[in-house]
Amino acid sequence: MATAPRAYPELVRGPWHAGTRVAHVHLCAAALTANVQSRLVGHASDSTAFPFCNPAILQSCNRMIPVIVLAAGKSTRMGRLKANLPLGAGHTFLTRVVATFLDAGVDDVVVVVGHEADAVIAEFVKSGLPARFVQNRAYERGQLSSLLAGLAVVDRPGLAATLVTLVDVPLVSAATVGAVLRQYERTHALVVRPTRGDEHGHPLLVDRSLFHEIRLADPSLGAKPVVRAHITLDSGVEVADAGAFADIDTPEDYEQALTSLGRSAG
Repeated sequence: MATAPRAYPELVRGPWHAGTRVAHVHLCAAALTANVQSRLVGHASDSTAFPFCNPAILQSCNRMIPVIVLAAGKSTRMGRLKANLPLGAGHTFLTRVVATFLDAGVDDVVVVVGHEADAVIAEFVKSGLPARFVQNRAYERGQLSSLLAGLAVVDRPGLAATLVTLVDVPLVSAATVGAVLRQYERTHALVVRPTRGDEHGHPLLVDRSLFHEIRLADPSLGAKPVVRAHITLDSGVEVADAGAFADIDTPEDYEQALTSLGRSAG
């Protein structure tokens, strides 16, 4: 059995330290998370602006619940690098995702990159938004490898949980992120995610107590069996946010999204 990955936190600066830095994360032997590099980009967000977190739960909404954005794939179905595709209002897929979580009061944003990592980071830096980047050199082994790379960076004593989302789902709203955080704070469910009838979307919130199970998950199945095993009546948050369920994978999906955004702007 592979040793579970561990990050040495003294080598990784949190996102509340200003300035652009590069930090290297040393990992113990792990087949799915070798050669992971973490980069801190930009500067700290305004710690006073948390529109969806009341003061009583500010601590857990802010630094104790980061978000891992999975953006390492090849975008094969899209045919173009999805993270860098423009999405209106000066945003790309990736910058819109990051801006949304910052608006929701999540100030530790960790982006896992792999395919064309340098191009993704270079484009993102132009936005001036704060985020940390983790390069998963084993990204072709599947999405679980990227999730493990993200967990290796965010996991630390005192962490309550992590949010997980995909760069493929850039239209989710900050209100939905806030609803997921509030549901977790209210119920302490081990898994929380937005729902719409029988559908479930992003972001997914996973309690830290499940990280070990995820690290032991079958790579061919990913984290889904772990998530499903811990779904309860408190896990779902009913939302009317179509963006939480809009997985943009193909050129047709992209054109529909642009059309929808154009209608909204109008």
